[in-house]
Amino acid sequence: MAAALMLSERTRGRTAPNPNVGCVIVRDGVVVGRGWTRPGGRPHAEAIALAEAGEHARGATAYVTLEPCAHVSPRGPACSTLLIDAGVDRVVIGLGDPDPRTNGAGAERLRAAGIDVVEGVLAPEARRAMAGFLTRQATGRPYVTLKLATSLDGRIALCSGESRWITGARARAHAHLERARHEAILVGRGTWEADHPKLDVRLPGLEDRAPRRLVLTSSGSSLGADVLEIECPGDIAALPDTDHLLVEGGAETAAAFLRAGLVDRLLLYRAPILLGTGKPALGDIGLPDLAAAHGRWSLLDARQLGSDRLEVYAST
Repeated sequence: MAAALMLSERTRGRTAPNPNVGCVIVRDGVVVGRGWTRPGGRPHAEAIALAEAGEHARGATAYVTLEPCAHVSPRGPACSTLLIDAGVDRVVIGLGDPDPRTNGAGAERLRAAGIDVVEGVLAPEARRAMAGFLTRQATGRPYVTLKLATSLDGRIALCSGESRWITGARARAHAHLERARHEAILVGRGTWEADHPKLDVRLPGLEDRAPRRLVLTSSGSSLGADVLEIECPGDIAALPDTDHLLVEGGAETAAAFLRAGLVDRLLLYRAPILLGTGKPALGDIGLPDLAAAHGRWSLLDARQLGSDRLEVYAST
């Protein structure tokens, strides 16, 4: 299952509105098929893994990060049917599919065909891997990551506005990898006009994964045909084919998303520098008192990126 989850990460941010699923097929202790959902949502992971396994799928065990779908689509057959037709003996599932077209029906169909089904294996990890799809299913909006690159004293720029570069090359490369895992990226109007950010992916081999560009603004003036403008954080619910949104700044835009309760994950890059009276990372986030600030975030990951420190937090 851990291997299937790693495969699912290959197209995170590219499969919406479908989930990024991974699948590994094992027979007699040997991996005979691997698959992950392709960009645009098709083919599904199971279909690719079964095609690779061929006749070796008969009598095998399939490890799938999400319950195999039970509905027939114009874009392809139901994966539960494919697994049955391939003759697998056992299916191990990471997480149930909340899509009402499946939601238990996939696992039930497999059991009805005499296949041994095991559910809930590495479920927390599967939940994190498919957080975008699951958030859209549960709340009707994308999973939102807020990225902040700050000094040790929480500043994002000098008083003059100079901010290039607070963090070093390794931290910036990691941030570009994060961009590649999101369908859309958003900044505020002030950041757009002051920094003229490209908001693209500048990593060799991943240049084609640049997310769609969004700007939070209430001005109503056009910023270009390739830039989508939204007036308030809540408008992200209407974004088509977007399960992962990366918010990159500035301070007031970040604060607006936090005030609205629309941040699910924090990426905090901290450089070992002090800026003093520079520009703060956040504006007013609407806290009524200090007690309301506690218990809001849990640490998921922490690592060193060159001289910089990365901490990843999830909303509790």
